[in-house]
Amino acid sequence: MRIRVIQLGYFITFEGVEGCGKTTQIKLISEFLLAHGVHTVLTREPGGCPIADKIRSILLDADNKALSPLAELMLYAAARAQHITEIISPALTAGKVVLCDRFSDATVAYQSFGRGIDRSIIDTLNLHACQGVKPNITVLVDCDPRLGLERAIRRIEASTGPREERFELEVLDFHQRVRAGYLQLAADDPARFMVIDGSKTIEEIFSVLSRQLLSRIPEDLRAV
Repeated sequence: MRIRVIQLGYFITFEGVEGCGKTTQIKLISEFLLAHGVHTVLTREPGGCPIADKIRSILLDADNKALSPLAELMLYAAARAQHITEIISPALTAGKVVLCDRFSDATVAYQSFGRGIDRSIIDTLNLHACQGVKPNITVLVDCDPRLGLERAIRRIEASTGPREERFELEVLDFHQRVRAGYLQLAADDPARFMVIDGSKTIEEIFSVLSRQLLSRIPEDLRAV
């Protein structure tokens, strides 16, 4: 039996193809909200806590080319279940605003639309892994996968950390299917999704997001 989380806080997720700019924006929004007295928790998937971070290292390591689509899906579900238990649920029950860089929509876009795994399998896994937690708002930073991949590769080349590039090395057609999946999800749930043009400048995107997100966060979660 699943236990439904009593969600007292507010859950905002950021989604998009590789290199769309969502990670830059989520960090800027976190700083912006903190400056406006909003108690925020910034986290990411896969990862977000020590056990899930170990799973992340498997999922994003380009040396793991033999990882099957089904095994990949199961690892994402395991990481999410741990992440929600340790980080997201406690923050929401404490009345905080949680900002998460990718969540369950990413699994649908990448593993169903991208990999071709039956959607019903993914929905069932997400149902159990998410433990009743659902985003209040999902920001989809949309951009052409060609542009995103160029950005992502530049970022990886400039990084001194682990080369998390297993998905960046996928063929362009894979990333186009992922983008199509995200756009379909947004069309199916327009009340939850905010679709932002990722081809615009960082400043332009932030200007739109900061105004819209602050206005949608309940007043009782903002410091007076």
